[in-house]
Parts: sequence; C-alpha cells; structure tokens
Amino acid sequence: MPPTTHDELIAIARAHAGAEARNDLAATLATLEPDPVYELQPAGRVMRGMSAARCYYDHFFAAFRPLVSGHELRGEWVNEEGLGQEYVIALRTPDGRAERHHVIGILTFGARALSGERVYASERLLRLMFGPAWELTEPL
Repeated sequence: MPPTTHDELIAIARAHAGAEARNDLAATLATLEPDPVYELQPAGRVMRGMSAARCYYDHFFAAFRPLVSGHELRGEWVNEEGLGQEYVIALRTPDGRAERHHVIGILTFGARALSGERVYASERLLRLMFGPAWELTEPL
C-alpha cells in the first residue's frame, strides 16, 4: 500500500484528537501505527509499543478525563513531522483542589498513521495523565 499523504495524516491526527475528546478508546488506538512512541518532556521519559499505549489510554479515559473540568485549545499548527496542539486544561482533583495546566501535544506522523506523540507538560500533569503507564516509561 502506498504511504499516506500529508493531508491524510493531518486528518488522522485531527480524528485522534476528536476520538480522545469523545472518550473513544477504539477510535483513538485505530489512529496509531503498530509500535507508537510517546515522548514525555521535559521529564525526559519515553514509552513504546501498542500495549503501553493501551495502558495509557485505559487510564486516560477512566481516571484522568473525569478530572478535567474544562479545556481551551490555544493554538494548532502543522509541519512535515506532525500536528501540534497547545491546551490549557482545568482539573478538579479528587481532594477538591482546582488546578490549571499548560500542555503541548505533538501528534507525530508515521508512514500510514500516527507514530506517537510528544507531550510537553509539568511532571505533575504527565503523571496524572499517564497514571500506571508512567511505570512503563524509561529515560530517553
């Protein structure tokens, strides 16, 4: 099969973001290549593989998304490597505290789908987002 075009990869990245917003695990995973790589910055951690991605998204949808009380997309851009999105996320933690976090996610393009993501956020937010999948990361 021929490689996916740049425009098709952009559409896949937007479909991925939409699937995350709808809490749709199957649709989210369907946008990924078989061996996705997630870089967590500036923590300097990396997570590899579909089983690790599934662990992450299982936690993301079940435990992290319920904490989100609001979000704002501040910007989006595209280049040859991927589609970037900058968000401000408002959380209400289980102990009732309100938190605001800034995050940049770069959905990286592979040959036919997304090869993974680079996520730039505080270590606190990354640990909340990744939950038990944090233990599957290793130093870059």
